[in-house]
Amino acid sequence: MLGTSEQTKRFYSILLIVGIIVVAFNLRPAITSVGPLIGMIRDDIGLSNWSAGLLTSLPLIAFAMMSPVAPRLGNRYTNERAIVIGLAFLLIGVSVRSISLVFLLFSGTLFVGFGIAILNVLLPGIIKDKFPAKVGLMTSIYSTSMGIFAATASGVSIPLASGLDLGWKLALLVWVIPTIAGIIIWFILSRKAQADKQVEERRYVHSNTKQMWRSPIAWQVAIFMGLQSFLFYVTISWLPMILHDKGFSMSTAGWLLSFAQFIGLPASFLVPVIAGRFKSQRWVASAITFCSVVGFSLLLISEAYPLVIISTMFIGFGLSGTFALALAFLGMRARNARDAAELSGMAQALGYVLAAVGPIFIGYLYDITHLWNIPLATIITVAILVFLFGLAAGRDKYVLD
Repeated sequence: MLGTSEQTKRFYSILLIVGIIVVAFNLRPAITSVGPLIGMIRDDIGLSNWSAGLLTSLPLIAFAMMSPVAPRLGNRYTNERAIVIGLAFLLIGVSVRSISLVFLLFSGTLFVGFGIAILNVLLPGIIKDKFPAKVGLMTSIYSTSMGIFAATASGVSIPLASGLDLGWKLALLVWVIPTIAGIIIWFILSRKAQADKQVEERRYVHSNTKQMWRSPIAWQVAIFMGLQSFLFYVTISWLPMILHDKGFSMSTAGWLLSFAQFIGLPASFLVPVIAGRFKSQRWVASAITFCSVVGFSLLLISEAYPLVIISTMFIGFGLSGTFALALAFLGMRARNARDAAELSGMAQALGYVLAAVGPIFIGYLYDITHLWNIPLATIITVAILVFLFGLAAGRDKYVLD
C-alpha cells in the first residue's frame, strides 16, 4: 500500500513542506504587486483615489467573507483539496483582473481574495496538525517565504510594466506562474491524502465554535491581527505614493517598498522562532510593534532622503515581525490543530474586516486633505493600538481555557 513505504512517506513529507512554501509564495504577490501600479491603473481606467484603494481592500473584504467557510471546506474535502480550490480561485482572479474593464478588474480582485483567504486560514491548522512540535519554526519558514515573494512583487511591478513595456495588465498576470505550480503540487498531495487510508482526517468544525467567539484572548488575537493587517495593507497601497510626494520617482518608491519588505525578512523568520521559546510573548510583541511606531513617526516628520530610508527600514522590520507574530499566535494560543483552525478562521474573518477599512480610509483622508500628515497621524495611532493589543494577545493563555 502506498502509505506503508518509508520512501513514500519521506517524499510526502518533503513535498508537503515544499507545498507549504509554494502556497506561501502565492499569499501576497497578487496584492503587493498592485501598490506600485495603483497610480497607473487609476489613470488608465479613470478611478478616484478611494476607489483605487478598493483594489487592495476588496481582497480583505473577501478574506472576511471566506475565512469562516475555509475550515469547513477543509473538513469536508480534506485540507489538501481545499488548498487546490483556493489556488484555483486565485488563478481565476489574477487572470480575470488583468482584463482592462472596471467590472472584471474588481470581480477578479474579489476572486483573488477568496482564494488567498482559503490558503490563509488553512495553513496554520495544517502546520499545527502536521508539525505540532515545530509551530514556531514552520511559521517562520512560511512567513519568510511569503515575505520574499511579497517584496519581489512590489519591486518588479514597475520594471515589468514600464521597463519591459508590458503594461500593468501583464505585470499583474505574471503572478499566475507560482499559482499554477502550487496547483500541481497540491493536486499530487490531495491524491496522496485520498489514497492513504492512514492519513488522519481532522474534523475542524465542532461544538466549541460559539465559545471561540466568547474567548477574550481570541478577540485580542483577532484585533491584533486586524490592526497589524490594517498597517500592512495601507503601507502596500500608499507608501509608494507617500514617497513619491516626498520627491522620489515612482520606480524608486516601488523599490523602497520592496526594500522595506526585504529588510523585514530577518524579523519574519526570527520573531516566531524566538517567540516559540517562551510561554509569554509580551516582550517580543512590544519590541517588534514599537519598531512600526518609530518608522511611521519618522516618515511623518522627515523630509531628508536618509531619514525617509531609515523610516522605511523600521516600517519593514516592524510590519514583517508583527505579521509573523500574529500568524504564530494562531498556533501558540491554541491547544490543538482543531482549535488553531477555528481561531485562524475567527481571527482572519474579524481581523480582515478591520484591515479592509485601511486603504480606503487612508485614501479618503488624502482625498479630502490633499496632505499626508493626517493620514500618517492616523496610521501612527493604529500602530500604538497594535502595540497595546500585542501585550494582551502575548499572554500565556489558551483560547478555550
